[in-house]
Amino acid sequence: MSWLRSVRPAADWSLRSQLVAWVLLPQLVLWVAGGAATYRLAVSYVNEAADATLSQAARTLARQVKPIGSGLLIDLPRAAQNILEADPNDRFLYTVSTPPGRFILGNNSIPLPPAHMAPRANDPYFYDGEMVPDEPGAASGPARVRVAALFLRNGEVNGRQQWMLVQVARGMAARESIWKRILVDTLLPLSALILLMTVIVWAGTGAGLAPLLRLRREVEGRTPNDLTPLRAQAAPRELRSLVRALNDLLAAVRQNVDAQKRFIADAAHQLRTPLAGLISHAELALGATTDPALVARLTLLHQSATRSAHLIARMLMLARAEPEAAMAQERLPVDLRALVEQVVADKVPKALRGGADLGIADDEAPPDPAPLRVLANPMLLTEALVNILDNAIEYAGSGSEITVAVRRDDGHAHIRVSDNGPGIALADHARVFDRFVRATDQGLGCGLGLAIVQEIVMQHGGSVTLADVEPHGLDVTIKLPLL
Repeated sequence: MSWLRSVRPAADWSLRSQLVAWVLLPQLVLWVAGGAATYRLAVSYVNEAADATLSQAARTLARQVKPIGSGLLIDLPRAAQNILEADPNDRFLYTVSTPPGRFILGNNSIPLPPAHMAPRANDPYFYDGEMVPDEPGAASGPARVRVAALFLRNGEVNGRQQWMLVQVARGMAARESIWKRILVDTLLPLSALILLMTVIVWAGTGAGLAPLLRLRREVEGRTPNDLTPLRAQAAPRELRSLVRALNDLLAAVRQNVDAQKRFIADAAHQLRTPLAGLISHAELALGATTDPALVARLTLLHQSATRSAHLIARMLMLARAEPEAAMAQERLPVDLRALVEQVVADKVPKALRGGADLGIADDEAPPDPAPLRVLANPMLLTEALVNILDNAIEYAGSGSEITVAVRRDDGHAHIRVSDNGPGIALADHARVFDRFVRATDQGLGCGLGLAIVQEIVMQHGGSVTLADVEPHGLDVTIKLPLL
């Protein structure tokens, strides 16, 4: 199970990081393999070049050794010795001897050929070895050298071939330096190339995953009520099956939501007519009796029927304000000042019956004569404003003042409805926008008015906020983008 523990953290990586890692991992393996291959090739080529030089030096030295009579004539001019020993840090060392080890000339510290190297004429051997310093206790330790050993025939004694051994050695430090330089000069560009490739792969994976990020933003930017299909054509071919599956799921959810809405709308339409008849009969019965007990019962019946009719009307409006229904509604340029004036004028009689003073105040100084145009559905926007005014008239109470103001501010239009009624507790400001939530038990409200307002305003790209009015009262502000 240990391998599972090592694999699971990869799930925390982003898809982009995993792609980059899987693309770069083979490159790193190739980089290591390339470095090893480069090192082997560099050693091979440098050794070949060095062995050729050692072979030439050994043959040149061998030509200077000539047998005469029972001895050897070694004609090694001082100039040749100076050439061989020109570089004190990387000089040629040489030895002339006759096996089995009789030293004749040169440096006696050069290691002898391994035992398995049988003498062969005019064909040098090459091997590595360590040369011990001539003086015991020298500061420098054993030095690694490359040696060329050339065997020369030196006559016969008692029918046995005699050999002369010519050895030329050279230190390994210089060639190791060349190997390292070749390795560094090869791996540095490769490292820079891998670094550049990393940047290119990172940018490339970002560009390649851009459609996926756009798809994610398209899903993240949606409201919970937006069930429109995703654009499969904009998705990469590998993601289209996923997009189609999501669209099928959205379609199924949309069908269920539509079925529920149709049920609510149909039920509301079916209930509205009998409730209207019930209200009418209750009113007629109230006018036809003077019995106090019966009047009390009929009054409760009338209030319940009125509350039910109000709830059904709000449910129908909420169904029309849902995103899918709102998007199907035609939107036109609307003069917001003219719409507000018309709605306020229509609501003045209701305000007078409730004992409230409803009017329009100019919220700009100096007044702006230019029309405030917004792209909206006039019916839905009217319904939103009607809900706010109905709430203000009903809950502000008799003797209250309700003021409606319209102004322009930073590319937006603001509709502000203020009253000096009891207001809403600050803790309930956010809750009252939820469906079927009421901040008071008074009145015939059903807790859908402000929910409808928020739904309509959000469908028009705006916002609605509540604020307290000093010393008491409520301020409702609708903010809509201007054309």
